[in-house]
Amino acid sequence: MPKLSRRKFIKRTILASVGLVIFDAFWFEKNVIDWNYFDISKSQNNKIKTIQISDLHFGSLRSVHKSIAEKINNINPDLIFFTGDAVNSTGELSALNSFLKLINKDIVKFAIMGNWEYAGKVDLEQLKSIYSENNCELLINENRNITLKNRDINIIGIDDLVDGRPNFLKSVENLKPSKTNIVLNHCPQYRDTIANQQGDLKIDLVLCGHTHGGQVTFLGYVPFTPIGSGKYVRGWYTDTKPKMYVSKGIGTSFYPIRFGARAEMVEIDL
Repeated sequence: MPKLSRRKFIKRTILASVGLVIFDAFWFEKNVIDWNYFDISKSQNNKIKTIQISDLHFGSLRSVHKSIAEKINNINPDLIFFTGDAVNSTGELSALNSFLKLINKDIVKFAIMGNWEYAGKVDLEQLKSIYSENNCELLINENRNITLKNRDINIIGIDDLVDGRPNFLKSVENLKPSKTNIVLNHCPQYRDTIANQQGDLKIDLVLCGHTHGGQVTFLGYVPFTPIGSGKYVRGWYTDTKPKMYVSKGIGTSFYPIRFGARAEMVEIDL
């Protein structure tokens, strides 16, 4: 076997490295989902299992979506939350509907709007109808009280910060007293407003998306986050109340790549 020259060795190493980066950015981090589990329950009894799905940015139903639906059905959560940017246009609603139909209809689901639903001028009535057909309710500055496992739970859904009209005070109007209050809020920057306006209301958890975890990062450096992210990028924020989790989401926007920000599904026990 002929011995490689130093120049050829360096060239092949560079080409291999570039190939790995391209594979990682264009396929691996988009399709091999990072499933993250957290237990923030206050008791071992009557835990409520929730799953957060954020920023699907549906184009078409792909194998990755089918695998997500299959795993959700195996986990069989009590609640599923869609925290915005499910679709970018009305034309993608059919694909979203196909995905939702793969998930056990008996699982209670709630959804909120993201900036892309507004920017893409998605037909709101069609979106509501598709969600409703799949046991999912779209909340826009409103709340719902449900009972699961002998626990009263408030779900508070806030409109998008960037292109919608978020109104926390309106969203908690006529809120029933409950020991468990969950806020769905697409843009994490709005958490600062929630913190200033929550008063005596004890919020257990705020679930956000929008940032894609930076979507493209370099050794922890995040060169860009979209308007509405504020100082938040990904993961837990517990330095001040209310406690918030920012999901990296599933899809992509602007560029079809992820680097250092692998697609994520979130499972939380309350």
